[in-house]
Amino acid sequence: MKILITGGAGFIGSAVVRRAIADGHQVVNLDKLTYSANLENVASVAGHPNYAFEEADVCDELALKAIFARHKPDAVMHLAAESHNDRAIEGPLDFVRSNVMGTAVLLEAARAHWMSLPDAKKAAFRFHHVSTDEVFGALGEDGEFTETTPYDPNSPYSASKAGADHLARAWHRTYGMPIVLTNCSNNYGPFQFPEKLIPTVISRALEGKTIPVYGDGRQVRDWLHVDDHAEALLLVISKGRLGETYCIGGDASKRNIEVVRMLCEHLDRFAPANTPHAEKITFVTDRPGPDFRYAIDSSKLEAELGWRAKMPLLAGLEDTVRWYVENRAWVEGIRQRGFESERLGLVKA
Repeated sequence: MKILITGGAGFIGSAVVRRAIADGHQVVNLDKLTYSANLENVASVAGHPNYAFEEADVCDELALKAIFARHKPDAVMHLAAESHNDRAIEGPLDFVRSNVMGTAVLLEAARAHWMSLPDAKKAAFRFHHVSTDEVFGALGEDGEFTETTPYDPNSPYSASKAGADHLARAWHRTYGMPIVLTNCSNNYGPFQFPEKLIPTVISRALEGKTIPVYGDGRQVRDWLHVDDHAEALLLVISKGRLGETYCIGGDASKRNIEVVRMLCEHLDRFAPANTPHAEKITFVTDRPGPDFRYAIDSSKLEAELGWRAKMPLLAGLEDTVRWYVENRAWVEGIRQRGFESERLGLVKA
């Protein structure tokens, strides 16, 4: 299968690119190369005969038309998105443009390509829209998100992703496009840009800085290793039922403060400092409108396609800490591009 993967130089996208090449697929990596994209993430496959790269914006209709005509993909996996909640608070319109308009433009380009295909290829074509559990809002002390959970987004980021989800479903119902959707829990692992919780903790600890924890740290997230997620995404695009949504979770719910303390224990082993890393933990003001708890029920995906997350959280965190310690040059390269791991997303009254 030749898969056009948008956002393939990002964290999750690059994991999918690497896995797809390893599984024998042909890959066209379409990426705008924004601040969080990094071609080093796909350096291991860049010279592979089944790999091609296209620098383009999913909002660019003419560029997309040319890319579809040039590569004639059998499937599209749409991961390109602005994704950091703190940045969405400071610049919400960038998220609406990329996540809502970009998805609409890509859907139209993909529809035109799909309509032009001969019958056999048209029947086999797939468009996989990749989304987040944040579109469902927040949970209380119990319960889990499922494919039938009503949408209730609480942030500019989650609202923009919810809009994109609705567009994908509308293109399926209105035009009959062969579309599948997935909503995942919080990803972690190697190559994650150091602005999300886990890489922020690791990178700041390695720099000798304080480790910020939002609010009281009692927020609960379900953690999914990016390699498990990549496996699930490729399974859904190949075998998922058209028009269906699949929730993908790691079955690893923890409070943020617990995750931070686990990371500090691994850091004490792999990058010991003069004092235990946990002594650097500092509680800071939470972002506006925070969601208390996310948790995903992946039973539909398990029942239909036989997928379950394989990576236990403790082992996954150990693997992630080790990778960042052994690849400090990767993080340093990001810093040299102007990124500083400082707080974003505070709104002044």
